[in-house]
Amino acid sequence: MLELGVKFLISYFIGSLMGAMLVGWLRGGVDIRTMGSGNAGGTNALRTQGIVFALGVVIVDVGKGVVAAGLVPGINLPFVPEDPEISRTWLTLACATGAVVGHVWPIYHGFKGGKGAATLVGTLVILAPELIIGVLLVWGWTLVMTGFVGLATMTAATMCPIWVGITRLPEDQPLFIYLAVMAMFVIYWHRSNIQRMRAGTEHRNVRAMMFKPGRFKGADDQS
Repeated sequence: MLELGVKFLISYFIGSLMGAMLVGWLRGGVDIRTMGSGNAGGTNALRTQGIVFALGVVIVDVGKGVVAAGLVPGINLPFVPEDPEISRTWLTLACATGAVVGHVWPIYHGFKGGKGAATLVGTLVILAPELIIGVLLVWGWTLVMTGFVGLATMTAATMCPIWVGITRLPEDQPLFIYLAVMAMFVIYWHRSNIQRMRAGTEHRNVRAMMFKPGRFKGADDQS
């Protein structure tokens, strides 16, 4: 259990390195948590700072998931021997979870971080790279149909365990459990978006939509 605990914490500390804060520091101390939605993620970075800033944020945040799931489980640590009773699969999933949790509640930044989506995608690069294209397609389709980035993220996250459950159970039960838990957390972390959508005040990316609001009678004109 020592190996599991230590490597989970290492992954959590890696996840706590916020892309928005690192890129903001390089840009002279920009803190996007004081701008826009107040979220330290790629979407708020794009809205408030532009595409170059947002791209840097996404690269860092996705990279954290890749490192945590791909490298941390296999590193040899002094005084922390490999535990033969710990499944390497579950250890990898624990490290992936640690990175996502660190992104949402970063210890270095007052536990105020992003909503986990980019880092979750980074973990999928290692855990199930064949899901990436499907995730991006579902996310993109939802965005162009609704204009809501948060809804697109929640929909894509939810489709992952559903797809794995239909096509890969019972063989990939650990992955299914990980994805199901992450989907529930992603929805929970987007609860403010859900509230704003219900209230009709959620930001809508009209330019990304296939059918613009107001084009047809009765269409939602909120943006």
